[in-house]
Amino acid sequence: MDIFKDLNEQQEKAVKHIDGPCLVVAGAGSGKTRVLTSRIVNLINNGVRPQNILAITFTNKAANEMRERLIRFGVDGADQVFVGTFHQFGLKVIRENLDKCGLDRNFSIVDSDDVINIIKKILKEHNYDPKQVSPSYIKNRISFIKNENLSDKDISVYFSSNNEQLALDIYHEYQSVLKNNNSVDFDDLLLLPTNLFKNDDEILDRYQEHFQYILIDEYQDTNEVQYQMTKLLSSKYRNLFAVGDPDQSIYMFRGANYKNILNFERDYPDAVVYPLLINYRSTQNILNAANGVISHNLERKEKDLSSVLGIGEKVKLTSSYDEKHEITLVVEEINKLINKGYSYKDIAIFYRTNAQSRVVEEGIAKANIPYKIVGSFYFYSRKEIKDLICYLRLIVNPHDDISLRRVINVPKRGIGDKYISDLEEKARKENISMFDAIDDSKGQVFKDIILKLQKDKEILSLTELIDKVLDETKMKQELELDESLENELRLDNLNEFKSITEAFINRTGSNDISDFLEEISLVSDIEEHRKNDNAVTLMTLHSAKGLEFKVVFIVGMEDGIFPHQNSFCEAGGLEEERRLCYVGITRAKEKLYLSNAKKRMLYGKENLTVPSRFLKEIPDEYIEVTSSSVKEAKKLDKSSMFYEEEQEYNVGQVVMHDIYGKGVVVGVDDKFLTIAFNKNHGIKKLMKNHSSIKKV
Repeated sequence: MDIFKDLNEQQEKAVKHIDGPCLVVAGAGSGKTRVLTSRIVNLINNGVRPQNILAITFTNKAANEMRERLIRFGVDGADQVFVGTFHQFGLKVIRENLDKCGLDRNFSIVDSDDVINIIKKILKEHNYDPKQVSPSYIKNRISFIKNENLSDKDISVYFSSNNEQLALDIYHEYQSVLKNNNSVDFDDLLLLPTNLFKNDDEILDRYQEHFQYILIDEYQDTNEVQYQMTKLLSSKYRNLFAVGDPDQSIYMFRGANYKNILNFERDYPDAVVYPLLINYRSTQNILNAANGVISHNLERKEKDLSSVLGIGEKVKLTSSYDEKHEITLVVEEINKLINKGYSYKDIAIFYRTNAQSRVVEEGIAKANIPYKIVGSFYFYSRKEIKDLICYLRLIVNPHDDISLRRVINVPKRGIGDKYISDLEEKARKENISMFDAIDDSKGQVFKDIILKLQKDKEILSLTELIDKVLDETKMKQELELDESLENELRLDNLNEFKSITEAFINRTGSNDISDFLEEISLVSDIEEHRKNDNAVTLMTLHSAKGLEFKVVFIVGMEDGIFPHQNSFCEAGGLEEERRLCYVGITRAKEKLYLSNAKKRMLYGKENLTVPSRFLKEIPDEYIEVTSSSVKEAKKLDKSSMFYEEEQEYNVGQVVMHDIYGKGVVVGVDDKFLTIAFNKNHGIKKLMKNHSSIKKV
């Protein structure tokens, strides 16, 4: 097979590079995987032994794809090239040097859950207050120490607060536990080999001789310990072939340091640099938009991508009235695209945060558009949302044993399986609910929470009740104490649930928790995983890297959403967000839609918005502004759902409701009307000033 066939000039130069350091700045869609695999074949064809080649990439998927391509080339010995992730390579080194690593042959690798359990055990043994510091915080600090390969002197600089000092104490004990249990964690798979290379010249020389040609994919995503490992390994023969794009570095929050690729020529002054600037994925207008945004970053290598696919359509920008109008317009456009011959699988919708996904998911589902979610669970299937809904169900119906079983120990209250089993048996024998069967001090804490919340629901709005549930149950406190990214997202989702209650109140005027639960149960019954492969893909922008679609919608293009508000006060945060925008734009092959809303409800609060600064960075000539229907927008105007002037009602007054029909006012307070309707609807508590209620 001719490996140079169809390569462009720069690709061919990179593939033919044999000796010495080389940096390939591979723009989005520029064929970097083909360059990597073709170069491996070219090395073998030029007499390099396959065993002397080390090819490192970041995911198992990418490694498998590279192996498959090498096999398709049909070159002898390609299967002897080590192709794998940094962690797979590190594990290989550890297994070959067990004694030097202080491990026995049957050592084990502990996973993330194991790490948390070890930390919890240490905290408990030393009587540390779990309210002072969370296990996940400790885990993150331990990971930081290892991934940055910090010395004791370095640690003293980074760890100064009381919580950090506590994390440091636990770190030392955690390491002892691993050693005593003949175990390592995933971070050790990088740290142990790197320190072996750093401290043992004989071992380093052995691996330098073994792997004389090193290729690193996604070099912009390397962290400090990966950088050190690579530099040590390549220092003898200096045949380091690094491929990446600083404009696509979006994992700073995981420890990735994009400066590693920016500093490549400083580390290797004799390096040859090949920029891959021809894009085979997107049309030129899409690339011009991407170039316009990323050009505003200061810390980057200057480059502009050009397309082989022609000019293409302009990027479409739509300004909607609010988040629901936004997804309505997206749905309308998707239907038009389907009518023009596109398939659902050709289309993706990107959003910046998981909290935004709820409105997107509901809008797509209600339009009967098949969809799948990548890198996330369906909103109502997320654990924290299910837990919250179960609490709400118990407030309405404390005899709901299914919901009780789920949340009686959420957050943990020392109630184990044995207690629950005994409670079930007691309830069965006495023919009562598990809730009524609680008669001991341990279970009474939980029971009192539900009883108190039942009283609160009579005086609070639905949205206020959600806040009360999160506070009284300690769900919010547990997540706030735990500073992990995962729990930050969970807290975002719980706060976003208030947008659902607020939207329900605004639309119906009802404050009835039973009606609300009934409505969301209909939405949450929608199948999360549709078997039809022909489906629109929904995902966060971070999940989109490495993928491509004919049509891409990026919603929520507003300052504070995208770029995210946290980026405004973080060093390098805004440039990271701009790189994320660049990645999102360059996933589109033929059509790109950007949209924002003039006001948006998020976390239960509605705010006027400012268009994303990234929109202003795209030159006007590459954008087509589409006008939305003013009439349609007015239909969605929440303000029209309430009377401008305060309405006065008296007990006994007859009213008509748009949904429930004729009723009689049986209670009045500052916020709500309690109205008795016919037997089909019963007594409802409604917002006093809602326009759905009319005096008869």
